[in-house]
Amino acid sequence: MIRSGPLRTAVIGVAMAVLSALPTATPQATAASRADPIVRTDKGVVRGTTVEGVDKFLGIPFAAPPVGDRRLAPPAPAPRWHDVRPATAYGPACAQLPSGNGPRSDAEDCLYANVFRPSGARRHGRLPVLFYIYGGGLQNGGAQQYDGAKIAADNDVIVVTANYRLNVFGLLTLPGLSGDYALLDQQAALRWTRANAAAFGGDPDAVTVGGESAGAISVCAHLTAPGSAGLFRGAILQSGGCGTTPLDQARTSGTAFARSVGCTDPATMVACLRAKPAAELLDASATTNLTLVSGGDVLPVPPADAVAAGRFAHVPVITGATRDEGRTFALGFVGTTAEQYEAWVRGTFGTRADEVLRHYPVSAYTGPYAPVYAVAAILTDAGLVGGIGGCPNLSLAGRLSARTRTYLYQFDDRGFPGLTPGRPAGYEWGAPHAGDLPYLFPSFDNGTPITPYFTAAQHRLADDMSHYWGAFVRRGAPAPRQPLAYWPTLRSQTLLDLRPGGHSTRISVAEYRTQHQCDFWDAAPRNADGSVRTTGRIALPTR
Repeated sequence: MIRSGPLRTAVIGVAMAVLSALPTATPQATAASRADPIVRTDKGVVRGTTVEGVDKFLGIPFAAPPVGDRRLAPPAPAPRWHDVRPATAYGPACAQLPSGNGPRSDAEDCLYANVFRPSGARRHGRLPVLFYIYGGGLQNGGAQQYDGAKIAADNDVIVVTANYRLNVFGLLTLPGLSGDYALLDQQAALRWTRANAAAFGGDPDAVTVGGESAGAISVCAHLTAPGSAGLFRGAILQSGGCGTTPLDQARTSGTAFARSVGCTDPATMVACLRAKPAAELLDASATTNLTLVSGGDVLPVPPADAVAAGRFAHVPVITGATRDEGRTFALGFVGTTAEQYEAWVRGTFGTRADEVLRHYPVSAYTGPYAPVYAVAAILTDAGLVGGIGGCPNLSLAGRLSARTRTYLYQFDDRGFPGLTPGRPAGYEWGAPHAGDLPYLFPSFDNGTPITPYFTAAQHRLADDMSHYWGAFVRRGAPAPRQPLAYWPTLRSQTLLDLRPGGHSTRISVAEYRTQHQCDFWDAAPRNADGSVRTTGRIALPTR
């Protein structure tokens, strides 16, 4: 999703889940009930709350505040505390610019974790754990929008979420500065989860790591990162690929950013950046779009290459995408005419433009948004946004399946009410990027709650998805009890098509390939992240 609006066009960068920031929580004394749940973590005692059968522990420090000399450095251990610490409010979202889905945050002290468990879970209860990583393009977002209560209550599992540093604070790379602090923060939170799972009633050896969009890209990185080895036994990748930036390229862009804020001397560049006010660095980051970096100590090998070579953690995997990923990304094209659509295709695909126009004619769509839907179909099927969706999604699943037990899905609720229900007026969202999130995390929204717009059939799909995901966390296979449809591994050449009203069904890989015109796109050259190579930048049309 994009930072400039709630729709994350990602035609201007890798686009991930849209999230909002909530106010900072502080560990000041609050009135507490004797019935409030209390847990002793490795750093001190926390007191949570119980809501509708779920114990919630929010805003627990898992690392030291990354401020001062800890800015642009790996996370350090959290300090201990002596009094009982209230864990009743989320920590602040990590520093990020305002977006259509949330306010600006200048907070660097943001490395906090949240735990959701079935009420009554006891120490050493050995419940399996889902560690879920939020999206936001690695530029924005926060764990506060991912309330894990539904998954925890439906499946008798524990859900953990955690913040991680974003954009220049989490990804800036310079000569002598490794970058990838966002991934290191996630590893620190995974280690914290392993160390404290038993205290909350969980099993430290039964952790599944999952995420959507930027979260899924992070999960792919964890599958290959040496520092993540042994921290999880299963993985879930929702609408994400394995793309990273090469180290030399990241250093070049990082150096250019440092110079743009007046830090020009290589010998003092890092110290200069650490001395800058956070707000100044944040303001200067408006034109940056940093990603995870490969070729350094954290990710020695590009995750896409490691997966292709079979050099990744061979744990069970769920992976998949939404049927119409591009309906989110293409919102930046609203107002485009048929003529402008054709010009965009010609500017994007060069000598292949006539073929693309034959496969994706505007006449295949109806209504005032027809050119937008045509763009969306191309973005989806070709995976032009970071390799997300369509044919690259199937290719990644195939590479994973060659080495480990892999379950492929497609979220196919094409009547989804929208990430911003009713806006734009008359827009048909289809099954868009991030459209699956409210089904698993009812708190997810873009400033407007989405689940109140659900039909009874969509609420049924939410329950079905929760039980599929929960079964995978519990047993390493999405095999809940009847009446849910059986979900086989991809080696059967079938995947699960998730549909409302209890109508999820298996479809063949051949049917999926037809839906997304993969025979056509497979003939096109690909980028390292699996997306189809274009002749230039995927730009918005001139109006």
